[in-house]
Amino acid sequence: MSAPRPNNEAQSPGESVTLLLDRMRQGDRSAFDRLFEMVYSELRALAAHMLQSPAHTLQPTALVHEAFVRLAQHDGGWNDRRHFFNMAAMAMRQLLIDHARRQKARKRDAPRAQLTMAEASDDSAAQFDLVDFADALMRLEAHDDRQARVVELRFMLGLSVEQTAEALGLSPRTVNVDWQLARAWLRRALAGADAS
Repeated sequence: MSAPRPNNEAQSPGESVTLLLDRMRQGDRSAFDRLFEMVYSELRALAAHMLQSPAHTLQPTALVHEAFVRLAQHDGGWNDRRHFFNMAAMAMRQLLIDHARRQKARKRDAPRAQLTMAEASDDSAAQFDLVDFADALMRLEAHDDRQARVVELRFMLGLSVEQTAEALGLSPRTVNVDWQLARAWLRRALAGADAS
C-alpha cells in the first residue's frame, strides 16, 4: 500500500482512511482522490484474488478502476475503513457478475467464468459458473442474509474466519457454522442449477 499523505505521523492507515471518508462526507472532493491513492494496492490485491479463475478476461487494474467509478457515484457514504472495503468488494463482485452475464448473453457456447468453492481442508473442490453462483448467492441472501455475508467475505474476498468474524461482529465459531451451512446450501442450489 502506498504511504498516506502526511497529516499525523501517529495515525494508522485505517485511521487515515477513516479521516478521508469523514472529509468526503463533509464535502471535500479532493479526499476521494487521496483515498484512491492510499488504498489502490490493497484493492488491486483484492481484485486479483477475485480474478483467480483463468476464464476471466478482466484484469485487476481494470476491475479496481471500474469499482472506483461506481464508488465515486456514492460520494462518501461509508462509516469507516471496514465499511469502505466491504462496499468496494461488493462493487467489484457486482462488476464481475455483470461482465459474466454480458459474456453469457453474447456467446452461449463461450467458456463461462468458473469458480471453485473449497477450503484448504476440503479435497473435493467443486467448480461453479459465476452467473449461476451469483444467482444462488442472491437466493441464499433471501434465505439467510448473515450466511450470504459470510460467503461474500470468506469466498469472494478471501478473508479468514477471524477477519470475517471481526467484520460482521460475530464469534469465529458462529462464522464457521454459518460458512459450513452456507456452503452446503450453495452446493445443493448449484447442483440444481446444473441439472436445469
